[in-house]
Amino acid sequence: MDSPTTGRDADPSPEPTDRAWGAFTESAPWVLEESEISWMPLAERLRERARAEVPELTRAGRIPDLRRLVTVVRHLGWAVGVWWVRKRRGRYADAEASRADLSERLRSAIEILGPTYIKLAQIISSGEGLFPVELVDEFKKCRDQVPAEPFEVVRTTVEADLGARLEDVFSEFSREALAAASIAQVHAAKLLDGTEVVVKVQRPDVARLVRTDLRVMASLAPHLVGRIPVAALANPPALVELFAETIVEELDFRLEGANMVDVAHVIHDLGQESYVVPRPHPELASRRVLVMERIRGFNFDDVSGMHDAGIDTEEVVRTGMVAFMEGAMIHGIFHGDLHGGNLFVLADGRTALLDFGIVARLSEARRVAFLRLMICATTNDVKGQMAALRDLGALPPDTDLEAVIHDLRLDQAPIDPTTLSGEEMVAEVQRVVKAMLGYGARLPKELMLYVKNMVFLDGAIARLAPELDLLAEVTNISMVFTQRHGDKLLRDLGMDASRVTVDLDSVKAGFGVDLDTERLTYRELQERRALIQKRMRSHVESQRGRR
Repeated sequence: MDSPTTGRDADPSPEPTDRAWGAFTESAPWVLEESEISWMPLAERLRERARAEVPELTRAGRIPDLRRLVTVVRHLGWAVGVWWVRKRRGRYADAEASRADLSERLRSAIEILGPTYIKLAQIISSGEGLFPVELVDEFKKCRDQVPAEPFEVVRTTVEADLGARLEDVFSEFSREALAAASIAQVHAAKLLDGTEVVVKVQRPDVARLVRTDLRVMASLAPHLVGRIPVAALANPPALVELFAETIVEELDFRLEGANMVDVAHVIHDLGQESYVVPRPHPELASRRVLVMERIRGFNFDDVSGMHDAGIDTEEVVRTGMVAFMEGAMIHGIFHGDLHGGNLFVLADGRTALLDFGIVARLSEARRVAFLRLMICATTNDVKGQMAALRDLGALPPDTDLEAVIHDLRLDQAPIDPTTLSGEEMVAEVQRVVKAMLGYGARLPKELMLYVKNMVFLDGAIARLAPELDLLAEVTNISMVFTQRHGDKLLRDLGMDASRVTVDLDSVKAGFGVDLDTERLTYRELQERRALIQKRMRSHVESQRGRR
């Protein structure tokens, strides 16, 4: 871990002028003037070009690169095959050991297959509570523990993109990577004037390999429709398209620099003083290289270190939830890839956001729909929630909302899942999936990124604030939101903020607890989830045993 420091400890100096519009640090290694950022005018055109490429990359029916297809099947098939044989021979002490071995084998295969599959693993690693804990823990290693490229390869890329020798730009450049992930790796360096920076360098040939893999995925996706319940609900071809939209934009680091500037704008406009964004260098950015301000802090998972430094980890989580929701609902822009490797907590308790390769951008219509979804969720307006999901693209435009509500039994009193047997819970999940399939439900890109981030925040609460009263926090966040953005609610939704009240019964139903519950800590919620998962797992395993 880097030694935690913050600009607030620096010698008194004039306030950097870019802090008048962006959520940057006080100790500015350089000051950004938007009109002088050389690569900024290109951003929108580059973004449009990347989006225009997606339909061609994901077009069904194309013949994929057969050599790549064979390579993918060989590595993943070997990983699963060895595990299956060992399981059949009774080589595992229990189910957990079996899942752990399979997870490790899959992670090793994914690292061999390269950037596209590593990115998928990173997404899964943020799914605590959605995927087996063994898989999540193993795939976390794909965030920043992927084998790095040799230094000479890094040198070649940097010099080619910046058009100068390494020594003509940097006085120091670490040969060892600080972190290495799917698309790129990061090196510590110093500019010629001694300014400390980090340099993000794209892996060689990654752009070609990603595009090849997307074509392979697009050719396979139609064959998975209806074969895997979860995949069917998500619509495999749509998932490939969604994945393509996110990863293609990551292949040009000038877009990431523009994302940093835009998110810094949003955080500043929202008055979120608890978050900062590192400054991208106004000139040293290209398609494969991005130089940015170096920020040091506690790793987000270093709970003991933060506690020892006197940092209120509950407040870190609390402000994170508010900032994340506000960015999506008020500005329609939010960091789309939150995980422990993308966050640093500074010594003063502020959080630095890192890695802006994936940033969600909602159209105005979808932003308003998203705002309506969140408000209706807390006021128990079920039809409003369904209408918002339709407007977000999760349901077809001509969906009969009343029929959806009836088929999903949303017009009935909620059932406490802990009162159900494993067989009853599995049957209920299957019923809901079948109903959603019947209505053509899908997961739009922005909603997927939001849900993924919420899953990450869910896990963050487990580590940083397990005794947080969730019912009280929902009420507090809703009050803060309506106080800050009452005029926005009236203007966008025609709602009078003073009349918007939280329906705690609806919130409790969402958590699946009894309506008489007055307090629900995250630790208690985890215990309930563990019980539900245990019952469902026992039922599934008993069914397999009968076969």
